Amino acid sequence: MSFYSDASSDELSDELQTLGWYHHELSRHAAEALLLSNGSDGSYLLRNSNKGPECFALSVRAKDSVKHFHVTRKDNKYVFGFNEFATLQDFVKHFANQPLLGSDAGTLMVLKCPYPYRVEEPSIYESVRVHTAIQTGRTENDLVANAPSLGTKEGYLVKQGAFVKSWKQRWFTLNRYELKYFKDKMCEEPIRKLDLRSCSAVQFDYSQDRVNCFCLVFPERTFYLCAKTGVEADEWLKMLRWKLSQVKKGR
Repeated sequence: MSFYSDASSDELSDELQTLGWYHHELSRHAAEALLLSNGSDGSYLLRNSNKGPECFALSVRAKDSVKHFHVTRKDNKYVFGFNEFATLQDFVKHFANQPLLGSDAGTLMVLKCPYPYRVEEPSIYESVRVHTAIQTGRTENDLVANAPSLGTKEGYLVKQGAFVKSWKQRWFTLNRYELKYFKDKMCEEPIRKLDLRSCSAVQFDYSQDRVNCFCLVFPERTFYLCAKTGVEADEWLKMLRWKLSQVKKGR
C-alpha cells in the first residue's frame, strides 16, 4: 500500500525508512504498550496515523501515560503544530531540543530518547489495557479479554505438509506480523516466512482428526498446525488472532 502519490514518494519513503524510530504500521494501542512496557519517561516514536495517507502520529511517553501528537506531510514539508520542517533531519533536531506541551494542564514534555524500530516487543500487554481503560472510562472487562502479549513468540509445532500430507515438527517464531518456521531450533534460515497481513483467519480445526490443531487461512493455502497441549494451542491462537485484529483495524 502506498502512502504518497506525489513525484517524491520514493524519496520520502526512503527517508522515512532510514528514520530509526519510525514504526510505520504500529497502532496507537501497540505504541502505548511498547512505550509503557519497554520505554522510559521521554521515549518517543513516529508511526502512521489513520487520519489520512500523509498523516503521522508522534507517540511520547510522559511518566505513566503516553501522549499522541499529529504530524502531517504537506507540500513536501512536515507540519507539527505551527512548525514546519523541510526534512526529517530537521524534524529530529527540533525534537531533540524543544519541549512539547504534553497535556491541557500545561505539562512540558522533553523528548529524551527515540524508541528504535528494531527491538523486541514487550512480553506483557496488561499495562496498556489498564492505561486505556483509565483514559476511556471503561473497565478492563470492556477491553480485549485475556489479551495476549504483543511480544515475540516461539516454540515447536507440528505442521502438515503441503503435498505429502505427513506431519513434521517445526520450530516457529512470531515477530510483529511475520511468522517463520524452521526445520529445527538450531537452524538459522527459515523454511518459509508467512506475512500475517495476508492471512484471513486463524481458528481451531477439527477436520484433521488431531488434537490441539488449528489453521491459518491464506489465499494460496491453509496451514494446519498442532501444539503439544491445549493451553499452548490457545496461546498461539490468541496471539495470532490479536495480531490479525490489528491488521483489520487498518492502522
